[in-house]
This record gives sequence, structure tokens and C-alpha cells, in this order.
Amino acid sequence: MLTAAYVGNRTIELQKARALPPARGQVRIHVAFVGVCGTDLHIVHGSMDRRVHVPLIFGHEMSGTIDEVGGGVDGWATGDKVTVMPLVWDDTCPACRAGNRHICQNLNFVGIDSPGALQPLWNLPASTLVRVPQHTGLRDAALVEPVAVAVHDVRRGRVSAGDKIVVVGGGPIGLIIATVARHVGGEVAVVELDPTRRALAAELGFTALHPEDFDDPAWLDEWTGGAGADVVFEVSGAAAGIALALPLAKVRGTIVVVGIHPEPRGVDLQRIFWRELTIVGARVYERTDFEAAVELVSSGVIPTRALITHVVPLAETQAGLKELEGGSAMKVLVDVRAGQPDEDASW
Repeated sequence: MLTAAYVGNRTIELQKARALPPARGQVRIHVAFVGVCGTDLHIVHGSMDRRVHVPLIFGHEMSGTIDEVGGGVDGWATGDKVTVMPLVWDDTCPACRAGNRHICQNLNFVGIDSPGALQPLWNLPASTLVRVPQHTGLRDAALVEPVAVAVHDVRRGRVSAGDKIVVVGGGPIGLIIATVARHVGGEVAVVELDPTRRALAAELGFTALHPEDFDDPAWLDEWTGGAGADVVFEVSGAAAGIALALPLAKVRGTIVVVGIHPEPRGVDLQRIFWRELTIVGARVYERTDFEAAVELVSSGVIPTRALITHVVPLAETQAGLKELEGGSAMKVLVDVRAGQPDEDASW
């Protein structure tokens, strides 16, 4: 079978591998689609070279069906549709003992710290599986992981019905956060530089703004009655994004830091002090977030058709990442089955 692996120097190579039977406690998944995201860009750009071991088969947003069930595994059968919550924790560190397994201090994030989904047959602990309804398409199911991210982010922000919400950054995660926040009753504005992404935000029914729209505070004052936003999600990962987010929040408002900031940022501590702002981090997800995400995708709340803009075969994984990097794409999926050797066609 063919896999896609990061080999260093911003390069992805197709590599041959042999499919192995699942060990005890594992299942083997026939991978269908894998979403690529900003974290994967960080990997391929070399920003995580101190962490990853090359060659690395990456990818953690996925959908597929169970191909084989290993010994000691109950409740799963060949053909079941699944996605994967790609977290393996140690259950012994202080974070785990405090009930925060998802941010285990020795977390194995599958697809970064261990082999990921860009392979047609993938062995994983059965504990990582999340069931997908049989009526849900595998293409749509590949979005469950990023939706789980958004569900967790919205929970961390404690969004309530009637809240005024600003999402800074209208990429895939930003628009999914906006969708989830609206679903729980928030009124949402999305701030985005790129005109194509801004147009999509408007098409999906959100107030779509350019950062320069906030040079004059009149719009925000009118929208919020002079109070400011209840919750601001910083999703851009840019210094300008966090600088914009802070002034938008109301007194005792909340800033949720979602974007990955690779460098320390200067923040206006005077503003935080003066308005008694709350700043919270939001990292990955818990199982309840995944279960909620499955329901949101399967019920059609998430506009998967609008969000999935590119589907490429495994051999074009690097090209798919370039599309994502260029900013014109939203969700890019890799069809892992496409282009496999003829003898593997039955997969």
C-alpha cells in the first residue's frame, strides 16, 4: 500500500508500506478521507521538527470504516463507520489525575507524535474510535475532528443564547466556530482579511467584516449597544489578530485563544486589567465534544458542502497543502483510496 509521509525539508513523499494485522486492543481502519489543516502545515514547514520523527505519516482529521477487529475489542464490527479522536494519554500525570486527560502532560497526539491517517490501512487503539452513523457520508465525516475543536472552543467561551460573538479569522476553523456559536444562539460576526473567505462567511449568513472596519468603533458600538462583544475568538494565530481581539471585548468579556501562535505576542495588559477581561486557551477536545460534533455533522448543521473546497488523491497531498497555504482553499481533503496500487483496489 502507499502512504504519504513528511520526510523533512518541506517535502512529502509517497512510500510503500505493508499492512499489518491489528494487535490486541486495536482495530484496523480502512481510511477513506483525511483532512489537512494548519497543524499539518506547521509539520511540513518544519516548525515541529523538534517534536516529530521523520519519516512521519501524518494526518489526524479522518473518516473510514473498520477493516479488522483485534483481540479483546468489543462493540465494534467490520464495516462500521468511524472517525478517530487522535489522543492517547498516560492516565498517570497530574493533568490526567485531575480529569483533564485531553491535555495530558505526556500526550500522544496521533498523527504528530505517532503515525497518522495518510495510509489506507491504519492500526489504532480501539479507545480512540468514535462511531459515525451509517447514513453519514464518509466525506462529511472527515470534518468531525475540526468540528469537535470548534465545539470545545465554544464551550470554553461559555457562549450563551443572545451573546454577541466576534470570530477573528475566517478560515475553516473560524467558520466552523461561527457555525457552532450560532447554533447555540449567538449572534456572530467574522473578521477576515481574505476577500474570498470573507465572501463565504457572508454567504453562510454571518456578518463579514474586514479588520479595517474596526478602525471606526461606530459599528461595534451600534451592534452591542456600546458594550462590546461578549466573547471574541482569536483564530488567526497572528499578532495582528490578538491585537484586534482585545479591544472588541466588553467589560468582563472573554477572549478565547484558538489560533496557534508560534511566537510570544505582546498583549495590552492595561486593557485586560481595566475591563477585567478573561483570557482562556482552548486546545483540542474531549470525547463529549466529539460526540456533539458527530451529531452536528450528521444532522446537517455544519455546511460541509460549502466548507470542503478541494479533494485530492493521496499522490497530490503536497499540492493540497499548497492550496491550503495559499489561502484560497477552505477544507482540503485527501482521498486516501484514490491512486492505490491495483492489487489494493478492493480496499
